[in-house]
Amino acid sequence: MFITIEGPEGSGKTSVMNIVCERLLADGYPIIRTREPGGTPIAEQIRDIILDKANTALDARAEALLYAASRRQHLVEKVWPALNKGNIIICDRYLDSSLAYQGGARGLGVNQVLKVNLFATEGCLPDLTLLFDIDPKVGLSRINKTKNREVNRLDLEQLSFHRKVRKTFLKLAKKEPNRFVIIDASKSFDEVVTNAEEVIRLRLGKR
Repeated sequence: MFITIEGPEGSGKTSVMNIVCERLLADGYPIIRTREPGGTPIAEQIRDIILDKANTALDARAEALLYAASRRQHLVEKVWPALNKGNIIICDRYLDSSLAYQGGARGLGVNQVLKVNLFATEGCLPDLTLLFDIDPKVGLSRINKTKNREVNRLDLEQLSFHRKVRKTFLKLAKKEPNRFVIIDASKSFDEVVTNAEEVIRLRLGKR
């Protein structure tokens, strides 16, 4: 099973995912945790280019293409081989992030970015996507309070940019209700962990 975790900046998805993965691993589930952009050495090098705060001149289309290139390499090297061996992949971000950030917030168009990514991924979509939803203002304030968190180029965007990201994510979830489950990330950390874990366990139990 291919599970992805999505959400705006500061939604807490990565921290929650780490705990849920540890619990599932302890129960014997063959979990492989990974992230995008990145997940493999080549894909991580592309990540460094995309998120480098010095790369303010990076063109929006070039950014979208770099994400798609990193995604392709990640699938070929890590995700598909692991799925073929019967593992459960839980990935921090995937294709929907490109649709929300580059398609929606950058204004490139969701359908245009989707076409590029369907080519890159050969149409590979997750079985389940958890969307951690939170008001961008709250998410960004969380980032500012977390001293050890990586602050990347996307964190420096204006609030209006992050509001477009959230709006696009919610549109995507509404369009594909069978794949998306929305998690209220404004709740307490423990509540969010419990909710996310319940959703994943329920879906794994239906396999």
